[in-house]
Amino acid sequence: MAHDIRDAIIRSRSTLIADCVGAAALVVLLMGSLSLPHLF
Repeated sequence: MAHDIRDAIIRSRSTLIADCVGAAALVVLLMGSLSLPHLF
């Protein structure tokens, strides 16, 4: 099981970085959206 997960991470290393950046952008958008009502 751990070997399969490690192989999957190694195969998708190039897209893994882009996925992490996308997830961080979604978190920033969520936090911005949740704090937006406090501005008005």
